[in-house]
Amino acid sequence: MHDIVEAAEAILDKEFPVLDHGFVRLVDYMGSDSRIVQSARVSYGAGTKTYRQDKGLINYLLRNDHTSPFEQVVFTFHVKMPIFVARQWVRHRTARMNEISGRYSVMKDECYVPDPEHIALQSEDNKQGRKDEPVDSETAEKVIALMHSDNERAFEDYHALLDMGIAREISRINLPLSLYTEFYWQMDLHNLFHFLQLRLDSHAQYEIRCYARVILDIIRTVCPIATEAFENHRVSSITLSGREKEAVKAMLDGRESGLEKREMEILQEKLCK
Repeated sequence: MHDIVEAAEAILDKEFPVLDHGFVRLVDYMGSDSRIVQSARVSYGAGTKTYRQDKGLINYLLRNDHTSPFEQVVFTFHVKMPIFVARQWVRHRTARMNEISGRYSVMKDECYVPDPEHIALQSEDNKQGRKDEPVDSETAEKVIALMHSDNERAFEDYHALLDMGIAREISRINLPLSLYTEFYWQMDLHNLFHFLQLRLDSHAQYEIRCYARVILDIIRTVCPIATEAFENHRVSSITLSGREKEAVKAMLDGRESGLEKREMEILQEKLCK
């Protein structure tokens, strides 16, 4: 039976804005919470039952890593994002995608420029990220002005090359990483949950987290029970190493943890997450 979710039907093809020029759009979906439980129960010929039983089953499946039933649900999105975000995005190789080509199309003069509150200095303890606090307003204005200037110059040169008759595949070469690209992106729910677990994390870059939050809200519309289970058992959960597990047991028994100082700091960070 083909699943129809009325709430999902209402948002099909609707653009949900992200950043300054980007968006996420749900193009299509196949399956829902009911498809997950139908797939899980097919071995003994039973389908959906009561809401409480279905919710319990989905939580059991996710909690115990029985993930194949979640692969029965598939989403297709149309997304628009800066190229530097897209390059992180395509690290998730379990999806199917088709991207706009600068060889066939003239690229739009649209580049991402961060808001002042998201411009920060390089983090001293995170080689791949920025500090939590933004720079002062004067510095932010200088950064934004430089970005706008570089983008404008890049597009002036791009259009000058096109006007000379230079091939589009060559004219595009010097366009910036802040340029917006678009693609259709299809992924099953199991792998989508893995994508979201990584990209919703506070260590992920701010810009890709913005897209992840919008996608999470969209899949919640299609699969509310599975999404709630994902948030409980994946997003809000922690994983302990063997030493950390033994340390927690020891502390509960009133004994010393046995952990080194740095190990204890890491454990405390996890428990306070």
